[in-house]
Amino acid sequence: MTASPDHAPHHAPHQGGRAASAWQDHGALSRGVFAVAVLVSLAVLFAPPSDVPDSPPGVDKVVHLLLFLLLAVTGRWAGVGRALLAAGLVLYAAGSEVVQGLDAVGRSASVSDWLADVVGVLAGLAVWAALARRRRPTRA
Repeated sequence: MTASPDHAPHHAPHQGGRAASAWQDHGALSRGVFAVAVLVSLAVLFAPPSDVPDSPPGVDKVVHLLLFLLLAVTGRWAGVGRALLAAGLVLYAAGSEVVQGLDAVGRSASVSDWLADVVGVLAGLAVWAALARRRRPTRA
């Protein structure tokens, strides 16, 4: 492992050109943005019931979908591998619903919220893949 000019770790590729780590050297900015997205998700998902505003039916599903779309896009930008990120976010979503269902938290667990989270993860991965295709040079 060598250090790049911005002192971020750089992992040498191994067989097949795949990175030796799930984290690739995408720079401090992308990792920082992903960290902020994670912190925002913690605040949104685990806020006490008194801090959750009243909203029309279905708005919470949109919030869940957009939050996990944001996590997926920023996670890919930060260099987290697609499969690892997808699995981690789906488990995080499930875990957040379990925690919300605990009496100590005072919120309610919802399978439909988890499904909105999963759709957000899939949508975020699709957005990232589309962006990645647009960045590739075309062959003449």
